[in-house]
Amino acid sequence: MESERESFDLSGPLHLTHVVWDKAHHRTSVAASLVQGVYILERDRQEKREGPNALAPPWWTFFQFQLLRQLVDDVDSSIFGAIYEFRPSSSQYNDTLYKSPRYVIAFRGTLTKSHSVSRDIELDIHLIKHGLHQTSRSEIAIKAVRNMVATVGDSNVWLAGHSLGSAMAMLTGKTMAKNGMFIESFLFNPPFVSAPIERIKDERVKHGIRFAGSVITAGLTIAMQAKKPKDLSIDPFAALTAWVPGLFVNPSDHICSEYIGYFEHRRRMEEIGAGGIERLATQNSLGGLLMSAFGKESEPLHLIPSASLTVNITPSRDFKEAHGIHQWWKADLQVEHKLYNYK
Repeated sequence: MESERESFDLSGPLHLTHVVWDKAHHRTSVAASLVQGVYILERDRQEKREGPNALAPPWWTFFQFQLLRQLVDDVDSSIFGAIYEFRPSSSQYNDTLYKSPRYVIAFRGTLTKSHSVSRDIELDIHLIKHGLHQTSRSEIAIKAVRNMVATVGDSNVWLAGHSLGSAMAMLTGKTMAKNGMFIESFLFNPPFVSAPIERIKDERVKHGIRFAGSVITAGLTIAMQAKKPKDLSIDPFAALTAWVPGLFVNPSDHICSEYIGYFEHRRRMEEIGAGGIERLATQNSLGGLLMSAFGKESEPLHLIPSASLTVNITPSRDFKEAHGIHQWWKADLQVEHKLYNYK
């Protein structure tokens, strides 16, 4: 069963024989497949599958990409990312190629295999503690993205990631955006470090909890800023506003579903005239504030100003399916899409 899910011929988007690059589902399917390619690269390494036995190559060659470079963790030597180069066939005419990337940098998520699970879990813990930016894996990722953008420009690069890899792509994308470079990003099931409020069915209760949380967070933010003088006219989100990453979430996946409420709550707070409170709350997390109070640096990755949010409304059988990467290239995928711009 595991090898079936790793095989492109058995689990990949074989229906996508001709990519129309200005179609959202096609672009999403390609990005998700390239992320899956990173997962299988590491599985090939673990299982010592080489040459004709390797299962990873079809996940990118099917779409006319070539593997340019593997990104390897310096702690356990696992492959956590890959840089792909798009080399379309000159014989096949495609008038939408102008919407395609030249390069895609993709990051896998946690692999629950003995060869890599301890390092991946360690990074998951860093993520929960808002400290992913302090890890050596993130340094390798940011350096790779920075070098690629410096060489070919931000408009020629895509970022893609799933789960922990989505957080890594989020970190690199935010880092580049702060320097005025905005990379098109496909973030599948991105972790939102928060209580799973979205799972509450009663909308009034859910809104009440979020409202109380916003008031507390905003109050703590003001109190901490009072102790540490800061120019309140400077909006830390301003530098990130123009970056609009694509977030792909499933409401049945508690790891990422809170993004749905995060953006909708911000919109509702604006509507009821509490935008000022939410403007402070949306830029800070209680966990991050508490860590700052103890003098520890934190970077809550899930706090972003703008996003193109795609929600999979296709029913999921279980959490594994709701959190999996395979859902994003299915031919019968049903989604709802909303664009949120920070003002």
